[in-house]
Amino acid sequence: MGHSSAAGTGTILVAAPRGYCAGVDRAVDVVEKALDLYGPPVYVRKEIVHNKYVVESLSRRGAIFVQDTEQVPEGARVVFSAHGVSPQVRAVAQARNLATIDATCPLVTKVHREAVRFAKEDYDIILVGHEGHEEVEGTFGEAPEHIQVVGSPEEVDDVVVRDPSRVVWVSQTTLSVDETRETVDRLRERFPLLEDPPSDDICYATQNRQVAVKTIAPRADVMIVVGSANSSNSVRLVEVALESGAGVAHRVDKADELDPVWFQGASTVGLTSGASVPEVLVRDVVEWLQARGFPTVEEVRTETETITFALPRNLRAQMAASGMGETRPHAKRRVGVNHTS
Repeated sequence: MGHSSAAGTGTILVAAPRGYCAGVDRAVDVVEKALDLYGPPVYVRKEIVHNKYVVESLSRRGAIFVQDTEQVPEGARVVFSAHGVSPQVRAVAQARNLATIDATCPLVTKVHREAVRFAKEDYDIILVGHEGHEEVEGTFGEAPEHIQVVGSPEEVDDVVVRDPSRVVWVSQTTLSVDETRETVDRLRERFPLLEDPPSDDICYATQNRQVAVKTIAPRADVMIVVGSANSSNSVRLVEVALESGAGVAHRVDKADELDPVWFQGASTVGLTSGASVPEVLVRDVVEWLQARGFPTVEEVRTETETITFALPRNLRAQMAASGMGETRPHAKRRVGVNHTS
């Protein structure tokens, strides 16, 4: 632990990159543009992104979040979340005559396409990911007869394949880079001819946020990760912080969940946020800490992200037809009154 910050000399190390990734930007934009274009209600299957604040903000604007496609009234409009859906979900939507807008992150779509291709080539596919996560369910649904889900290195021993020379792995995009590597290494010990996906499945934003945390953690007496409990990448950031040398690490949804006891005796606090977290929530945490003896803010940048993803084609076409501009409120983010800033 460092020296006491009671005298108001504490430092906040803020990770960069942090917060919204390109896929989340796009998904939230999709729901907002759909509400502007069509008016409420716009139905959204599952949470558009795994962040409580964003979901509540969009709900207030008229988005209706449902767990199953069957809950959407026939003929209504539904947005598929950033985590992707299986072909079965698309078939149900078509049967119910739903107008669909697909907000699946393009990096998740890439994994789906890999699964389809390897299944057509009759590979056994090992999907490294967490059972029950929406992204894993969507990818698994592309080729259920070919895919096995492996959640940890310990589960590798249970894998059974038809032909050890025709095995490939793909992964959930939001995993810990290190844990995934460990699982793949174990798989390769069992199946020396295991093939890799054509490109890394773990999303650039997940990797960048983990690298930033690894840089900050050794200097942090306390690490705070802003993110929701069901956000896989946010939960992983807590683990990465602890593995990388942070004294302690806590995940919170927002500033009012912080406990002053956590910071007793601390001189340096590390701060980051998951890929589905709006910047306003991070600023709230900074202000909370500054009011409690941590006046100095230092941004620690390990990467500058410039990637953006276009809105879905059918939404862009209808926006153009209605004369609506394609302004993207999330492209340049500043502090404001809601998650769009």
